[in-house]
Amino acid sequence: MLRPKIPTMPTPTGIVTPVAVEPTTAVQHTLAPAPIAPTAPTRPTVQLTPGALAALVGGGTAVVLVVGAVLVSMLLAVAITAASVAVCALVVRSLVASEAKRH
Repeated sequence: MLRPKIPTMPTPTGIVTPVAVEPTTAVQHTLAPAPIAPTAPTRPTVQLTPGALAALVGGGTAVVLVVGAVLVSMLLAVAITAASVAVCALVVRSLVASEAKRH
């Protein structure tokens, strides 16, 4: 994933005072070659064939249709329950009103 880049020479913080450098005699040293930094392993890229792409689109469509059907059926169940409760409330109200008229 994303990895932060660490600076090799961070900028100094605070006040920097110059330092006087006195010249010295030059001494030549042979330096060993710098070690090669290991590279990050390459990830294999996913190649989608037309058949795999069609299967992926078909699977996504099936998931959307199933979720939609479940949500619609839940909404329908709530609507039917609300309607039946409203009818029961009207019947009870009518019975209470007719009972009050008799007495």
